[in-house]
Amino acid sequence: MEFTLTFIRFLFWALYFAAPLMLFLLLVIIALGQGVGRLEKWGRFDALYWTFITATTVGYGDMRPVRRMSRTLSVLIALTGIMFTGILVAMTLHTATMAFERHVDMGMVKEIKKQI
Repeated sequence: MEFTLTFIRFLFWALYFAAPLMLFLLLVIIALGQGVGRLEKWGRFDALYWTFITATTVGYGDMRPVRRMSRTLSVLIALTGIMFTGILVAMTLHTATMAFERHVDMGMVKEIKKQI
């Protein structure tokens, strides 16, 4: 339980410090998606839905851009989404590692490694 609380605390602070970057990337994704929505004459909610499906690289295929500019913007949305996801995963792994190092005796880990 203590490990989990440490992890949550570290993750909160990591997200706090990375919030400006994450917010910027999120706004870029939303702005590009709304641009595609206007080009394709989609509603705002449909454009937002399509944007997050594209940014997370899920790609259901139920909506797809037809115009060349929209397709170009969709590639930018996907790349920005990959950056966003990568940063989030990296922060989560780093905070888990920090919490692990704080709560685990590294001498004991080395002893276990020797026995394996």
